Amino acid sequence: MLQDYPMHAYIPAKDLERARRFYEGKIGLKPKDVAAGGVYYEFAGGTACFLYPSAHAGTSKASQAFWDVDDVERVVRELEKRGVQFEDYDMPGLKTVNHILEDGDAKAAWFKDSEGNIMALVQVTG
Repeated sequence: MLQDYPMHAYIPAKDLERARRFYEGKIGLKPKDVAAGGVYYEFAGGTACFLYPSAHAGTSKASQAFWDVDDVERVVRELEKRGVQFEDYDMPGLKTVNHILEDGDAKAAWFKDSEGNIMALVQVTG
């Protein structure tokens, strides 16, 4: 039933203005609307997210959302030039090389936003 409806991500921010500087300045997002105390951003394919104030931002140890990209290496390089710092992992079943995990038919990279939320880039290669 719910697959018949669009789904949108929520991104919590302890400091909404700081988070907007990160997402709009470093990531390059452009707001679609500012309403209800937060900021709405639209993406390709009819997807979107809502950046909103929350005291609980950055408390999840898992990814909040991911972008489905066509070339993860290129996007990582471009975002690094803009000051985004990517995470590196070395644990059983998850080892990044130059910030990128290659796992079967997918590549992925993770970064933390200004609020400590973990965000990801994913490229399906197969």
